[in-house]
Amino acid sequence: MESLLGRALAEVLEQPDADGAHDEVTTRLLDAAFDQFCRMGIRRSTMEDVARRAGVSRITAYRRFTNKDALVAQVVRREFRRYFDQFLIDISEARTAADRVVAGFVSSLQVIRRNPLIGGLMAVEPDVLLPSMIGDGGQTLSTVQRFVAGQLRREQATGHISAEVDVEVVAELMTRLCASFLVIPSHVIDLDDDEQLRALARRFIVPMLEP
Repeated sequence: MESLLGRALAEVLEQPDADGAHDEVTTRLLDAAFDQFCRMGIRRSTMEDVARRAGVSRITAYRRFTNKDALVAQVVRREFRRYFDQFLIDISEARTAADRVVAGFVSSLQVIRRNPLIGGLMAVEPDVLLPSMIGDGGQTLSTVQRFVAGQLRREQATGHISAEVDVEVVAELMTRLCASFLVIPSHVIDLDDDEQLRALARRFIVPMLEP
C-alpha cells in the first residue's frame, strides 16, 4: 500500500489512456469496490464484500483482479483519472495564466478533498494513503511536480508567462503547498471556502509567475 498513491498518479499522468474501456462486469466490480471502500474503508473490506455488492461470484471477482491490492490500485487510479480530467476542465475555463493557476490551486485541493474515496480515506484511514505521499522518497510529489511543471511550460510556450520564470521551482513550491494542506489540516485557512482559497492563491502563488 505504501507506493499505491505514487503508482496510481504516475500511471494516470504518464499513460492517460492506459485503462481503455472496461467490460460490464469489470465496471460493476469497480463501482462496487468504490462504494464498499467509501462505506467501510479499504482495510475492513474484502474481495468477497465487493463481489457481493457487485452481484457476482467471488471467483468472477478474482478472474478480473488477482487480489485485493490489484482491485484497490485500479479503483484509486480511476479516481485520480477523474480528478485530473476535472482539473483540466477547471483550468480550461480560465482566461489568463494567473486565473488558471488560481483555478488549478483550488481544484487540486477541493476535487481531492471532496472525493468520497480519496478525501474520505485521508480523513478516516490516513495511514492507508498518506505514507505514499511522505514515505516514498518524494516520488509521489515528484510525479505531481512534473505534471505542474509541464502545464507551466505550456504557458511559457504560448507567451502567457515569462521565459525567465523557473517553472521547475514554481511547480515544486505549488505541489508542496497543496500537499501540506491535504495532509495537515489548517487552523488558519478554511479549506472549505473556495473564495478564501482563491484569494490566497492570488496573493501568494500568482506572484511566483513573475520573473
